[in-house]
Amino acid sequence: MRFLLDDEQREFARSLDAMLTAAGTPSVLRAWAAGDHGPGRALWGRLGDAGVFALAVPEAYGGLGPLPVEMAVACVGLGRHAVPGPVAETLAAAVLLAGAGGPAAKEWLPRIASGRAVVSLRLAGHGPYALDADAADAVFTVDGDELRLAPGPGEPSASADPARRLFRPEPGGDVAAAGPGVRGAARAAGDLAAFATAALALGCGEELLRATVAYVKQRTQFGVPVGSFQAVKHRLADTLLGLEFARPLLYGAAVELAGGAAGAGAAVAAAKAAAGEAGYAAARTALQSHGAVGYTEELDLAWWLRRARPLRDAWGTPSACRARVLAG
Repeated sequence: MRFLLDDEQREFARSLDAMLTAAGTPSVLRAWAAGDHGPGRALWGRLGDAGVFALAVPEAYGGLGPLPVEMAVACVGLGRHAVPGPVAETLAAAVLLAGAGGPAAKEWLPRIASGRAVVSLRLAGHGPYALDADAADAVFTVDGDELRLAPGPGEPSASADPARRLFRPEPGGDVAAAGPGVRGAARAAGDLAAFATAALALGCGEELLRATVAYVKQRTQFGVPVGSFQAVKHRLADTLLGLEFARPLLYGAAVELAGGAAGAGAAVAAAKAAAGEAGYAAARTALQSHGAVGYTEELDLAWWLRRARPLRDAWGTPSACRARVLAG
């Protein structure tokens, strides 16, 4: 069995990386955090043109998917560049709508696939908040057997990352679908949201490690680079190991999701726990290695530092994910 990405998947990763590097995401993040969603929506449209959101949408609705391995490739890249917006939630909403079916699926799935729709999501059992609901074209909520379109973004709540704003959706709203199929679609959407968030966390950790290695090579103490100190080397090596151990769990979960395996949920939980913890450990290493400069708002890396912990806890805390693995 071949476990490596194929040439087409690697080229997809390279093209996304080039596009996002040229986009200058730190300035997009600052605008998004300040309430200016224009640059972020423009970037979202380019991601749609690249086929990122179509990966979660079935071909019957104008998509390419579902293709979990390619989704992992894309989300790792988006996490590496800290792309703002409800990425995991939009991908999960595509799975939810496709599973629930009905007029809402026909209306929203082609728009999601093209990148013309930003969608947020709140599922029962996954907390009361929807990410970036103020910037979303739609916020879907699921309680029991009812899928509803929330009437408004709702009340804002505090967040550790100013570019990841949380809202408690307003109750009520139009029923988009109902019946026992909604409950199963919601379970699949929750797994996909956790899976995509794990990939974002892994990408975030990779960028934190890359930036930290570059910094300790050029920062000096006692006339030598701090990266030459054994304690720093060991800390960076531990960080790398955490990320590299999480990677096969992520792609293993992708393979199980693609095959519809019964144990896919437990595989996703294992990937989420490992990637979330590894990304957060990378943030702690980065903050310590950068010293006082790591606390400054002017440092672009501050956006990644603030993002690591929310990604660790969103769509399944490490303890909740471990409990699911044990139960599975």
